[in-house]
Amino acid sequence: MSHDSIAAPEAAARKLSGRRRKEIVAVLLFSGGPIFESSIPLSVFGIDRQDAGVPRYRLLVCGGEDGPLRTTGGLELTAPHGLEAISRAGTVVVPAWRSITSPPPAEALDALRRAHEEGARIVGLCTGAFVLAAAGLLDGRPATTHWMYAPTLAKRYPSVHVDPRELFVDDGDVLTSAGTAAGIDLCLHIVRTDHGNEAAGALARRLVVPPRRSGGQERYLDRSLPEEIGADPLAEVVAWALEHLHEQFDVETLAARAYMSRRTFDRRFRSLTGSAPLQWLITQRVLQAQRLLETSDYSVDEVAGRCGFRSPVALRGHFRRQLGSSPAAYRAAYRARRPQGDRPQTDSEPPAPVPAGPGMGGLHPEAGVPPQVRRTPGPTAPAGAPHTASAAALSAEHGQHAREAFAGSRASLPGPRSGM
Repeated sequence: MSHDSIAAPEAAARKLSGRRRKEIVAVLLFSGGPIFESSIPLSVFGIDRQDAGVPRYRLLVCGGEDGPLRTTGGLELTAPHGLEAISRAGTVVVPAWRSITSPPPAEALDALRRAHEEGARIVGLCTGAFVLAAAGLLDGRPATTHWMYAPTLAKRYPSVHVDPRELFVDDGDVLTSAGTAAGIDLCLHIVRTDHGNEAAGALARRLVVPPRRSGGQERYLDRSLPEEIGADPLAEVVAWALEHLHEQFDVETLAARAYMSRRTFDRRFRSLTGSAPLQWLITQRVLQAQRLLETSDYSVDEVAGRCGFRSPVALRGHFRRQLGSSPAAYRAAYRARRPQGDRPQTDSEPPAPVPAGPGMGGLHPEAGVPPQVRRTPGPTAPAGAPHTASAAALSAEHGQHAREAFAGSRASLPGPRSGM
């Protein structure tokens, strides 16, 4: 699943300037970058597969700093080109950055800005999004990165519309992907954009991967709160909410417990987590419902009541948006995969509340993705679609199997709109 630009006239009208050529792809490597992410664009754009019907790109591997460049396992790499070679590329790929807490080299950021100004397409895979953000190329744009780092990206660069649900985001001349294997999805998307479905399909067959993956990062999310909230006064309010998910309360209740106005509470919660409190609360309720469906024989109506939803209809709507299936279908798939001998929980064994722990924040329901952005495949995302995500950790191994069972049939997730 992706965000694709449908109304970006400036991007469409951009022309490559100077010596830049559309078929030249520069890959910018840094010391400390993981080898898997770094190897993805090298494999996609650097191997001649014309015999399989894949048009050839010309690859330039560029060092973003002085070498040798250290990578995974203590390996050392020597890039054949320096930053000057970027001036010839129509596409510049930053496959990863070594640390989300340290700034990239100024010379590399200048080279990326200059490439973008001269019409080059700029791509950030996984933590490469942090390099693009540091260069100012993601300001006011939708973007994604690995779900684990999405709250940090949203918090550090508040002008970036971070959507950790997506495998990749295409905003015309600037593209970003989620972690690790999602880089393959984005690189295939680039080939598809440049040369069509047939070429992308031929390349996918060579790589032994699907031409398009459905769904997004939701099923991989660690659905809890970031560690830094632990020392904040809001931590007590969050803990209370997690212990009382079976009760019907709203964000105004949480704001009152924090002795804040709703507006101030929303702002403080966002600043700590990169998420909106309403969507965080809805996601925690859905996760609690998920656990009850896995571990109890309660009916769907009873599950809705025990998770604080006002009606079974509300539970079904939010559950389908977040997990891509109905509660009943999810339970059936889970039980089909459950080892024999497991017994559902009874009334005498109520499930423990979902704990808050290290991880990431929740989805933004209010702050909108720009109207020129849509999801494909799937229906157009409405204005105001969420752009950051979180919920509590999905730990049960067989629950993960059940979630994966629905991954292939997921529709796009425009984000919950109704009340709980």
